[in-house]
Amino acid sequence: MGTHMDSPEPGSLPTPVTPAGRDGLAAVLDRPGRTVVALDFDGTLAPIVSDPEQARAHPEAVPALAALAPKIASVAVITGRPAEVAVHHGGFAGVSGLDRLVVLGHYGAERWDAVTGDVTAPPPHPGVAAVRAELPGLLDSVGAWRGTWVEEKGRAVAVHTRRADDPQAAFEALREPLTALAGRHGLVVEPGRMVLELRPPGVDKGVALREYVREVGAEVVVYAGDDLGDLPAFAAVEELRAEGVPGLLVCSGSSEVTELAKRADVVVDGPVGVVRLLAGLGAGIGSSAM
Repeated sequence: MGTHMDSPEPGSLPTPVTPAGRDGLAAVLDRPGRTVVALDFDGTLAPIVSDPEQARAHPEAVPALAALAPKIASVAVITGRPAEVAVHHGGFAGVSGLDRLVVLGHYGAERWDAVTGDVTAPPPHPGVAAVRAELPGLLDSVGAWRGTWVEEKGRAVAVHTRRADDPQAAFEALREPLTALAGRHGLVVEPGRMVLELRPPGVDKGVALREYVREVGAEVVVYAGDDLGDLPAFAAVEELRAEGVPGLLVCSGSSEVTELAKRADVVVDGPVGVVRLLAGLGAGIGSSAM
């Protein structure tokens, strides 16, 4: 698959490096009203920062989405964050043009709809509370590196190592004990860019994407992501393409995660590249395409 880095100018579109990607892009431009554009949040719409609470969408992301969204079937932000947090950090609420936006939080376990402003979600998994209670003792017992810290995510708990003296060493040292802790309470560990998230099984971005594409009745799908948690969504697009649904896979480029770049049709230069791609799609579709 493609490893091509492409940072098109605003209003232009990159050329996918794969035949499937070229077909997918052509289908978006030909059938925008049947297209779902789905995106990860952190690292895709928002730059990665050392403190996730300080993460905010790229300043041009919402304007680009608001220009594109009325021309397509729907925009879906699929994230491991709680839906309300992503809405707040993204600045998605109350934006003209984004009434077709949904945020699927906690890998699809939560949903926020722009048209209502409501969040819907099932009851939390009991294992999360149990893990939350045991986690401080476990981190202490394994001598967690200075700078390692815990992010409370409501329906999940994440352990970050980006601030540690040796982030990669801390990440590797914690992977096994955290996997064991999660397993004892019926949870799974989702590794990411210097973060290990303990969350309920049975939900991932691929499941969330496929279910939403089915719900909307989309005939074309675009997915953009940057991290290991986006691989299931990439796999879902590949499966949909095998079933005859054109799709475009976009990697928001990162030197920390190479798996997505290898499978992507287009690799762009982080959130700024994603914003340019969104703007290019909006301009390419044109106001009379619906």
